[in-house]
Amino acid sequence: MELNLKNKKVLIIGASKGIGEAITCEFAKEEANIVAVARTESLLKEVGCKCLQLSAASFNYLTADILNGDIKDITKTLIDNYGPFDIVVHNVGTSLVSRNIHGGYKDWNEALKINALAAIEMNSQLIPNMIKNDVAGHVIHVSSISATYLRGNPLYASSKAFLNAYVVTAGRELAPQGIVLSAVMPGAVAFCGSYWDNLIQENNPKVDDFLRHHQAIGRFGTPEEIASLVVFLASDKSSFMPGSIVPVDGGNM
Repeated sequence: MELNLKNKKVLIIGASKGIGEAITCEFAKEEANIVAVARTESLLKEVGCKCLQLSAASFNYLTADILNGDIKDITKTLIDNYGPFDIVVHNVGTSLVSRNIHGGYKDWNEALKINALAAIEMNSQLIPNMIKNDVAGHVIHVSSISATYLRGNPLYASSKAFLNAYVVTAGRELAPQGIVLSAVMPGAVAFCGSYWDNLIQENNPKVDDFLRHHQAIGRFGTPEEIASLVVFLASDKSSFMPGSIVPVDGGNM
């Protein structure tokens, strides 16, 4: 399938490992111009070398901590140096936040910022810049199947559910302006250093129990399986999908 992403300007937040690295490499195969953002420069350089070998039209990066830095300043720097972008991918979030439902505003707000608000804050500058420059753009968020199944950490699941609501409602508002806002919801994905990979290395009985009871496919997903869908959503093949949220979860039960 020809996705026509050659020379498109793609911004990927959280691009240095796991799902983010796989997404970045998948865009490289499509010969896109990539701008990658992550906290660790050495990892970004490694990803950059891979991308150029995979035929990326160009690779640039910005070392930045989206969650603890000045989001507006970081976003302005990206726009000034590389924008406007044709495609933005937000691979930001973690389930490793407080599990204390009695933690009050501080704990809940931290989970919400990490898993939704940081990306939304970036969109508040990135998307108007697209519209101003007549870019028919695509913005894709990496959500989680926890947003619909509401299992596991309550703060994480709730924050991803908030993100999903944003994608659906804002996606409808942006559609007439030529912006396709969408999200993917990965299920259990294993990659080096991930939660599930660590349990696999430990031969933890939780692994077999989870696969037997919650994965119809009987295995974990791979970052590449998530990346393939993200790249599709970034193409004009997804033009009729504003506000769509697509599960990629191995038949999660």
